[in-house]
Amino acid sequence: MSLAIDRLWIGLLDTLLMVGVSSLLALALGLPMAVILVVTGRGDLFPSPLLNRVLGWVVNLFRSIPFLILMVALIPFTRWIVGTTYGVWAAVVPLTLAATPFFARIAEVSLREVDKGLTEAAQAMGFHRWHIIWHVLLPEARPGIVSGFTITLVTMINASAMAGAIGAGGLGDLAYRYGYQRFDMQVMLTVIVVLVALVTVLQFFGDRLSRRLNHR
Repeated sequence: MSLAIDRLWIGLLDTLLMVGVSSLLALALGLPMAVILVVTGRGDLFPSPLLNRVLGWVVNLFRSIPFLILMVALIPFTRWIVGTTYGVWAAVVPLTLAATPFFARIAEVSLREVDKGLTEAAQAMGFHRWHIIWHVLLPEARPGIVSGFTITLVTMINASAMAGAIGAGGLGDLAYRYGYQRFDMQVMLTVIVVLVALVTVLQFFGDRLSRRLNHR
């Protein structure tokens, strides 16, 4: 029993590490992508239709590839980045590349929902374009961005379980090796309960933070 608890605890920590590192990277990369997609459109703050189209194409390309296929296709790149294709850190690479465009599109939608009148008023008052991004667009879009990031985290937990089933470690690996391969339904059900609890907690706090940031 103690050994099973230890394995469950290690699997949970590995999952949290995978998702935690990947989500921070996705946030750091995806939010600037979203801002660029919004401000480089025709008639926006930094109009650049070519950059907008190219970046939009790249984002759509990565979003259209199923995670399992993406993870396999990235094996040489993953080995080059982290030196291995097995384990938690190897899973961080495909998780990040899958989550970044996903979050970028969600954040883009939130940024586009900001009232155009606010940006026009800021321009009329002589605000620099970068100031409008920092002091108008991003603050007004924060509730939607937080909600989108919460959705991204939940999606990444699902993907991490899939990655674990093919050697990345974490709860997915525990469910596959000790649950599926050994026909141990107790392990499978335990992992499912832990995943459901983890998603529920993340969704609760994400929704709560989003509501607190929403001053409309």
